[in-house]
Amino acid sequence: MSQKKDLKIFIRTIAGILILLLVFFILALTTGSVKIPLSEVFSPGNSIVYEIRLPRALLSMIIGGALSVSGFLLQTYFKNPIAGPFVLGISSGAKMLVAILLLTSVVYDFSITSLGMIGAAFIGSMLVIFFLVIIAKHIDGMGALLVAGVMTGYICNAVCDVLVTFFSDNDVVNLRNWSKGSFSGADISSVRISFVIVFVCFLVVLCLSKPIEAIMLSESYAFTMGVNVKRLRLFIVVISGILSATAAAFAGPISFVGVAVPFLSTKLLKNTKPLYVIPTCFALGALVCLVCDLVARTVFAPTELNISTVTAILGAPVVIFMIVTNRRR
Repeated sequence: MSQKKDLKIFIRTIAGILILLLVFFILALTTGSVKIPLSEVFSPGNSIVYEIRLPRALLSMIIGGALSVSGFLLQTYFKNPIAGPFVLGISSGAKMLVAILLLTSVVYDFSITSLGMIGAAFIGSMLVIFFLVIIAKHIDGMGALLVAGVMTGYICNAVCDVLVTFFSDNDVVNLRNWSKGSFSGADISSVRISFVIVFVCFLVVLCLSKPIEAIMLSESYAFTMGVNVKRLRLFIVVISGILSATAAAFAGPISFVGVAVPFLSTKLLKNTKPLYVIPTCFALGALVCLVCDLVARTVFAPTELNISTVTAILGAPVVIFMIVTNRRR
């Protein structure tokens, strides 16, 4: 009976999120400095929609889903509800390696492909995750790991700032815009590449939902169920790193989505089953980033806010609430 109830809640939740996604997707295509009637959105030759708004809306949804699933995986690995790509400094590690790559390309005059950006971001993400895995073995408590992650983020950001001081403004203008978090550079090519990577990772995570559910209960229980715990934990770390890296490579560091969305998903579903939480995380993360990007580019138009400013305003109160409620328990 409980399983049927959980399934009904899941279907209602996903249906509601998808309806809202459709509504805000249409708004994202029609709203901006130039108003476009719905009847003309997909008319041939509409360059504003096809070259600017459509890729941006699609990329925001893909990256939002990637960050949310990555946050869920990190929370599972560290058994910490505050774990997330931005809070733990993982996004900053990705940012640092991408900044090094971009500035190196300026010095040695070579072009960088999208896969090159993702590769650099992945290395940066994995370096920070590896460091946090080591730290987590020697500290106790949610607060200590959170502080370690925040300090790691500060170090990575400081390295970026030091590097930027040795280059002229013309060389680092794109780096500065990217480092604040933005979907403004989206194009169809970045949408295609990010979609393939994120979709494959999403399918892999979904296939691992049963073993993940077992490991969430306890590692000893997962072992008795025949789960290779070490291999599963390695998969969790690598996939979360790939998702974080893809997000950082195409949109820069985006705050709080990876922490707030998994928490909100479990609250909406009223359960923590990965088979339900994972797709809900992805859909809700897509909705949150789509809405935040719409707010970022329209509220103070023509001036555009960086995406992390908006996500912080929405996500930080959720994280504070999480900390308070966890402390009470």
